Amino acid sequence: MAYNIDMNRMPEHVAIIMDGNGRWATEKGKERSYGHQAGVDTVRRIASESARLGVKYLTLYTFSTENWNRPADEVAALMGLVLTSLEDEIFIKNNVKFLVIGDMTRLPKPVQDKLKATMERTAGNTRMTLIAALSYSSRWEITEAVKKIASDVAEGKMNINDIEEDTISKNLTTNFMPDPDLLIRTGGEIRISNYLLWQIAYSELYFCDTYWPDFSEEDLHKAIAIYQSKQRRFGKTEEQVENNENTK
Repeated sequence: MAYNIDMNRMPEHVAIIMDGNGRWATEKGKERSYGHQAGVDTVRRIASESARLGVKYLTLYTFSTENWNRPADEVAALMGLVLTSLEDEIFIKNNVKFLVIGDMTRLPKPVQDKLKATMERTAGNTRMTLIAALSYSSRWEITEAVKKIASDVAEGKMNINDIEEDTISKNLTTNFMPDPDLLIRTGGEIRISNYLLWQIAYSELYFCDTYWPDFSEEDLHKAIAIYQSKQRRFGKTEEQVENNENTK
């Protein structure tokens, strides 16, 4: 089924929880790592399509801080995939910049080195920014932001009464990009899983049953079409939003 997308109303920032790799593999009688490898192929397709559509920021929940509690062999396989996936030329071919958010200090040294090299290699790309949330959790991120702000107050760089919402936003690891317009979660679960909790306060949420390895360009189009069908009010009334749009 084809979905009509208004190319003038594309979400600037799409965030995705790529869920269902392991279950997809298990249902096929394969090891969970097989599903993660298939998930990398989906990343390539969806990143390329997002860039083509005009999405400016694509943030992918790649590995959470909680994922460190998974079996050691699965963690090792995931780290290996991070290394091999960064060999892909999608970044150059599609003019995509690569960045990472998360506690990189917990990652193996070869992974850290590869991530840094890829970020340096793509720093000048301008079509879209692909952000990998690696060793990331929103509670970790907010805790780190609180520490920074508390330190500034203790050192006299800031008055406690000057702290406001924007202060917190500027101290988050995502301070270089706008909040997500659309959050997509695949795999059938309906929860946020400690992902961008501060940033998605007014994001449109889209959940689907499709496992990530099977998530197609058409599935992305559907999510965007549903996003475009919504009126984003940000706490205002429908009438206020319509009046504001009519005066533009």
